[in-house]
Amino acid sequence: MLDRNRQPQIAGSGHGQGLSADLYYDAAQNYSPYGRDYAAQHEGFNPLRLLFYVIQYRWLIVMMAVAGLVAGVIVTMMQTPKYQATTQLEVLVPSAKVFQDIEVVSENSDVRAFLTAREKLKSRALAQRVVFQLGLAEKPDFLFPTPSFSIGNIFYRAFGISKSPSIQEKTPEEREGMAIKRVLDDLTVNLVTNTSLLSITFVDQKPKYASDVANQVAQSFIDQRLDQTSETSDLARQFIQEQVLQVKQKLQKSEEELVAYAKDAGITVTGGDKSLIGSNIEALNTALATAIQERLDAGRMVGQIDKGRGASLGPVLESEGLQKLSEKLADLTSQYQQKLGVLKPGFPEMQQLQSQIKELQRLYNNGVLAITDSLRLKFQEAQNKEADLKAKLMELEKQQIVFNDKNIKYTILKREVDSNRSQYDGLIAKLNEVGVSSELKTQSAAIVDFANRPLSPYSPRLSINLAISLALFMALSASIIYIVELLNNTFTNPEQIEKELGLAMLGILPHVDDRELIASIADQKSGLSEAYRSLRTSLQFSGAQGAPRSLLVTSSEPSEGKSTTSFKLSQDFAALGAKILLVDGDLRKPNLHRLFGLDNAIGLSNLLTNTVRKEDLAGIFRATKYPNVTVLTSGTIPPNPADLLSSPKMALIITNLGKRFDLVIIDAPPVVGLSDAPILGRLAEGTLMVISTNQVTRKSAKTALKRLRAAGANVIGAAMSKFQVNKFDYNYAYKYMNYQYYEYGTNTPKIEGKVDGGAADQPAHAKSPAFRRLVRRLRSGVDSFVDRAKSSS
Repeated sequence: MLDRNRQPQIAGSGHGQGLSADLYYDAAQNYSPYGRDYAAQHEGFNPLRLLFYVIQYRWLIVMMAVAGLVAGVIVTMMQTPKYQATTQLEVLVPSAKVFQDIEVVSENSDVRAFLTAREKLKSRALAQRVVFQLGLAEKPDFLFPTPSFSIGNIFYRAFGISKSPSIQEKTPEEREGMAIKRVLDDLTVNLVTNTSLLSITFVDQKPKYASDVANQVAQSFIDQRLDQTSETSDLARQFIQEQVLQVKQKLQKSEEELVAYAKDAGITVTGGDKSLIGSNIEALNTALATAIQERLDAGRMVGQIDKGRGASLGPVLESEGLQKLSEKLADLTSQYQQKLGVLKPGFPEMQQLQSQIKELQRLYNNGVLAITDSLRLKFQEAQNKEADLKAKLMELEKQQIVFNDKNIKYTILKREVDSNRSQYDGLIAKLNEVGVSSELKTQSAAIVDFANRPLSPYSPRLSINLAISLALFMALSASIIYIVELLNNTFTNPEQIEKELGLAMLGILPHVDDRELIASIADQKSGLSEAYRSLRTSLQFSGAQGAPRSLLVTSSEPSEGKSTTSFKLSQDFAALGAKILLVDGDLRKPNLHRLFGLDNAIGLSNLLTNTVRKEDLAGIFRATKYPNVTVLTSGTIPPNPADLLSSPKMALIITNLGKRFDLVIIDAPPVVGLSDAPILGRLAEGTLMVISTNQVTRKSAKTALKRLRAAGANVIGAAMSKFQVNKFDYNYAYKYMNYQYYEYGTNTPKIEGKVDGGAADQPAHAKSPAFRRLVRRLRSGVDSFVDRAKSSS
């Protein structure tokens, strides 16, 4: 293999003879159709690139969005509606409740009390009380609810068909455990911030259970606290009962001593606090006061009688007999006065009335006299009674004086009895108080708001499910796009080639269907032909003194379009008047002779192996139907292509051919897996890499470029082949690759005033110059917007 330092001598004398390969390489690196330092400007985050990805994967995003909406609806249908009810409970933190005569110590509210109440509300013991109070262990629709999330829910919600297990299949203990578990699982207790309120929330598929369980949990919590208070009162009552028993024994002993002394001293005591004499004196005083009052009342009546007013006394007026006599007397007197105006007093009837009046008057006076006599008698009895009571009282007072002398020790013993009795009575009162307090329902919590039966379910919510599912599917689509882009290690746009390989993009070749490839190459007005002419122009400015004298066209892998590129570049350079030699350097699978329609009997391999006669030497270089284009086919396929290409004779042939022709284009085999292309790349002044879109992997292209440069090849740039210029996302991102611009010749009017087949099918308004100007203005506006977005990013 030739040494790299000999390359300047290999180059021809007219085109860059004294220039090194580094100069070609540096010049190529500084050239970019997008502008200097374009790749460096787009290394960071570019928001516009996200828009390009959205446009590129728009159908995937749309399908994932539709799938997300459908999934949201399906998930909603698969969820069982649930109802939620909330009860608010106020926790009352009481002061320390103690017995009378003991200092009361107040307790401040502590958040720990509320947290403790919350944990008790969520305890198994409380849930068991709720299950028992509501009988939930006997209700199949509570024990066996519909699954919260199931495919069967769709049929249940659509047709109302469901099947619950039989309650008889479970034992009472199992049913109770299931009911308790359901209450605990669906119960939520939260402390309302900055308040003493607890929010008790229960969720169930039945609105009735949701409200009933929430209310019962609060009520059971209150009842449980009351039961605990009653247990405390029972302990206190037991203690007081023991104290009462001890004091009772002391009281009994002191009373026995008091009675024994009273018996020995001859003191008679009653059941009260006083002696018998004192009791009698007190009774006599009371009786005497009553007798005096009776005597005074009777004396006032006797005084009225003595004054002749006996008929107006109360007992007389209240007598029913005297009232009847008085009424009858008044009636007869009235009759007599009436008849006196008609009859004379001596008339028999009048005399009869007079006799009746006198008789009634006599009876009335006798009645009044009898009553007054009884009142006088009563007054006399009151006087006698008063005198007797005073005499008896004086006698008892004398006995009391004697009794007081013996009462000193008795008083001491009695005081001890009174003390014991007072203590005993106090303990009995406290015992009664504890018994009453244990029966009272002193609440330590109160229900503020009862839970009402919910009218509509709180779950599922279609809007929330749609939003969540749409977000998840959008995230999934973004992940899919990211993974696809991560796994897709091929080249999809020119930016990736410049960024990954560091090569200047000399040309972008649009994709053409294989059936139309020959026609597109032959048609000088086709987009493919225009793209190749653009590539030719880039090659003309790839070096300091123009295009290289020898150009190697290769690719990383087969079928990337390198032979077609060599074929078309030879025609385009020849169209400029240059003498072009196209050498088929692929000694393994040659293809150029097929493109030109020539045989491959002799060629480059025969020239390298000296198996061609001198008279046939001129026939190896074949003229083609294209002016200024000469072809050197590969010839007979040799068994050792790499040895032939690396021989000194190959370098000498390239040097001599460079003197005879203006440009030598070598169609080389692929780089990966073969050593032919790196060998030929060392001999040529410049190397052009053809990289196909969405075909060759980035690793393969990097490996190929690394091998070429390691062999000393001057890779001046790359051409991107099979680029989809008619795709919406590529057209939007790369406005300069407008497919209609490549097809500029199709809409050119002919002499006859007709358009070609490509424009004949267009509507009439598309042919209008005014409409075309409008389209150009709109397109210019969109392009300027994209440019501003790129520059701002």
